[in-house]
Amino acid sequence: MKSVLRSFLRCKSIEVLQQELTGEGTDKVKLHRALGPTNLVLFGIGVIIGAGIFSVTGSAAGSYAGPAIVLSFVIAGIGCALAGLCYSEFASMVPAAGSAYTYSYLTLGEFFAWVIGWDLVLEYAVGAATVASAWSVYLIKFLGHIGIAFPAQLAASPFSVLTLQDGSKVHGIINIPAIFIVILMSGLLIKGIRESAVFNAVMVAVKVTVVLAFIAVGWSFINPSNHVPFIPPNEGQFGHFGWSGVLRGAAIVFFAYIGFDAVSTAAQEARNPRRDMPIGILVSLLVCTVLYCLFSYVLTGMVSYKQFIGLEGLAPVTVAIEQTPYKVFSLLVEVAILAGFSSVIMILLLGQSRVFYSMSRDGLLPGLFSEIHPKFRTPWKSNILFALFVSAFAGFVPGDVVGHMCSIGTLLAFVMVCLAVIVLRVTKPDVPRQFRVPWVPVVPILGALMCLAMMLALPIDTWIRLAVWLAIGLAIYFFYGRKSSKLQRVSR
Repeated sequence: MKSVLRSFLRCKSIEVLQQELTGEGTDKVKLHRALGPTNLVLFGIGVIIGAGIFSVTGSAAGSYAGPAIVLSFVIAGIGCALAGLCYSEFASMVPAAGSAYTYSYLTLGEFFAWVIGWDLVLEYAVGAATVASAWSVYLIKFLGHIGIAFPAQLAASPFSVLTLQDGSKVHGIINIPAIFIVILMSGLLIKGIRESAVFNAVMVAVKVTVVLAFIAVGWSFINPSNHVPFIPPNEGQFGHFGWSGVLRGAAIVFFAYIGFDAVSTAAQEARNPRRDMPIGILVSLLVCTVLYCLFSYVLTGMVSYKQFIGLEGLAPVTVAIEQTPYKVFSLLVEVAILAGFSSVIMILLLGQSRVFYSMSRDGLLPGLFSEIHPKFRTPWKSNILFALFVSAFAGFVPGDVVGHMCSIGTLLAFVMVCLAVIVLRVTKPDVPRQFRVPWVPVVPILGALMCLAMMLALPIDTWIRLAVWLAIGLAIYFFYGRKSSKLQRVSR
């Protein structure tokens, strides 16, 4: 029993990890260090700003917070910033791929590292499949608006029942657009990190331009009376307006921030990770929070939040656009969403492959997942595996089945990283840190508590699905990972 417990808590040393990063005892082909601070900031913006800014804002304002949805974004942003500070300290101290998995391996032990690594696979892989399903929906809408009819049955899973314009119902067959975008983004990732960064920069430029244009045009259509009262009075039930509604709104709009931690998985491909990773994480969070706040302020100023009650998807934004003579914005918003979702899918797949690369390098997964392509210098076999898995998931499973699983997976990773910062400050106080979290342990504890509180606000079925996923992961760890671990071989 003691030996099992000892294996659970064995930690990878920073010295061993630094040897791997400098090339001692590792393969000759390395990941390509091609990313600068601008690339990393754009990666952060690319994965944070998707359709959430257009869809979640209006529905959360109408049902929970009213115009104070602006404050909800601030609160959610602060929660992410607290976790982001902890990620930044680790990324500047240990510039390795793997994100929270690697950080947990250094501080909390192999067992916890496996749990968080398996959890990150859930976040990134399932998240990419869910976003791919949504990308398909908006592609069909966009094609319809420009006069191209795409068979509805070929853009939905076989478990979905679709209602056509004539009122008839049909079963989906396969979601071909979702499969297409996953394979396309996976191919781009295999081609190289530099090419992926260029594509992401273009997608970010498209969607940020549309967001800024909406803010600039919509500002002149703001009716100040729509912001009164700014915090609508509570209706007698927790979460329905008032300050409790602002907090509930923060838990809802947190979904819009999911994925910024994927930036840290690219640490091993940054040219100067100790300096640039904190810049990439924190600046992208700041930029996106400002955009979210400005967008939500304009949206709730153009139209009374009461008109958003019960509206989902793009309906709130459409209602606001109808207050202006610029109806073309509806089409531009769809273009921005397609661009936004493309970059989100790419970066989530990037994060997943880098986590698998790190777990494979440590012996917890088969070695083929850490093999680097000799020409492209990317973990191509890992990319291929998840291109097949995620595309199959996106093509045959309804996109809304596991949406909340992405949120709970992200929040669990945040909690673990916040706690790991405290542990490493005690166990490794002398290791050089180019960036240090201020006011330790106050900031990490606050970050962990805020993320834990948002986890507790999620439905019970989400916790059940997480438990099932972790049970599968634990079975793999006990039957393969624990025995094949490089640390296990060293300790024999």
